[in-house]
Amino acid sequence: MEILSDPGNSIGEKFGLVYTFTEELKQVYLQLGIDLEEYNSWDPWRLPLVARYIIDQKGIIQYAIVSADHTDRVEPEHTLKALEALSG
Repeated sequence: MEILSDPGNSIGEKFGLVYTFTEELKQVYLQLGIDLEEYNSWDPWRLPLVARYIIDQKGIIQYAIVSADHTDRVEPEHTLKALEALSG
């Protein structure tokens, strides 16, 4: 089993999973004291959507969760149960 991540959002970009802040929204964040440049070293005003996939060895997506709400996170137990179900 491999766990992959996407630093720089290069894969997420190809699948439409990257959100680009409008200039107006960027200014709102900065006025609220939220400067994403402090936290993201690559393209700080383009963020990935929350996404988690389990892809089997044949390349078929068996589990997918995608959300535009950054606070909507899947509990790790749900992913573990999905992995266990696939491994039988």
